Amino acid sequence: MKRGWIITLAVIGVLLVAGWFYRGALTFLAMRFALTPSGDFVTAEVPAAPDYTQPDAWAALPESNDLADFAAPGETDQQAGAQVDVFFVHPTTYYKDEGWNAPLDDADANRIMEHGVLRGQASAYNACCRIHAPRYRQATLAAFFDDSGNGAEALALAYGDVLAAFRTFLEKIGPDAPFVLAGHSQGSAHLQKLISKEVNGQSLLARMIAAYPIGFSWNKKDLDALGGIPICSASTQTGCVVTWNAVGPKAQSFGDISDNICVNPLNWADDDSHVAHEGNAGSLALGGMDANAKPELIAAVADARCLDGRLLVSELRSDKFGGGPVSLGEDNYHVLDYSLFYLNLRRNAVDRVNAWLGQQPAGE
Repeated sequence: MKRGWIITLAVIGVLLVAGWFYRGALTFLAMRFALTPSGDFVTAEVPAAPDYTQPDAWAALPESNDLADFAAPGETDQQAGAQVDVFFVHPTTYYKDEGWNAPLDDADANRIMEHGVLRGQASAYNACCRIHAPRYRQATLAAFFDDSGNGAEALALAYGDVLAAFRTFLEKIGPDAPFVLAGHSQGSAHLQKLISKEVNGQSLLARMIAAYPIGFSWNKKDLDALGGIPICSASTQTGCVVTWNAVGPKAQSFGDISDNICVNPLNWADDDSHVAHEGNAGSLALGGMDANAKPELIAAVADARCLDGRLLVSELRSDKFGGGPVSLGEDNYHVLDYSLFYLNLRRNAVDRVNAWLGQQPAGE
């Protein structure tokens, strides 16, 4: 039987009050308790699978009017003239304990994904590329913290959808077309697996302009073990991987992550150089998720330095960047990985695509 929300909220309240000085760890535990489904993962009970040959299985397509077409103030959607396609995998937007995987028609999850993620993340690529973003039976957030085996099965099911969508994407763009891979959080976890199993060592790698699996830890040794895929260390380097995990000075770390990949989105280097706030061209504040929202691009909101496997922001110089639907602890800027560096990322995607296109022989 599903646990009662009154009891759950009461437990969360006790934990947070009692642990004021340990907010990061206790918030993590409380969230895990609240969002873990009461039943086991059962294959027969999973939501119906998407059919990626049908447009409604996609949250964004180049030929559709969707929220990935969003243009921030001063920017324009340039998909109509783009020569490259991006496969974008959205992060977790399903924050319920009703099942291990989200139905494709869950209204709450889709509202966050469309109004928040497509506008605030996927749209960063509409200056360089035509955007393809699949809907998929995403695993509930608790799957990442589960050690019973249920979470692993939920994530495997979600990855199966992403893989099916990617294969349909490849069929659609053709056998020689270049592409960009991009995502965030859970989407990036699936991209890492996809890169390891489907792209690495295949002819696809020569067509991959860059991969942006942002907001999910990737150990340098694990990437090295693949061979042939470098970390991006320059702004126009291609065939490489970019990722970061943004935090503030008070963010708590769980385990040793010092060997994680971190590429600084303000100078596109993978070293520990610091870039001041003035190097940030524009952070995107959506201003809400409804028709009355007034998005803004605000310059110099965040500085950045890669330190001990994380992207350290010393100070946020705006009060327009709050948390997301769930809290991951004090100074954890996970939900802001894209928004804080939106315009720099947007411009970099264009730079990498142009560099790749410029390297190709005439006629290709």
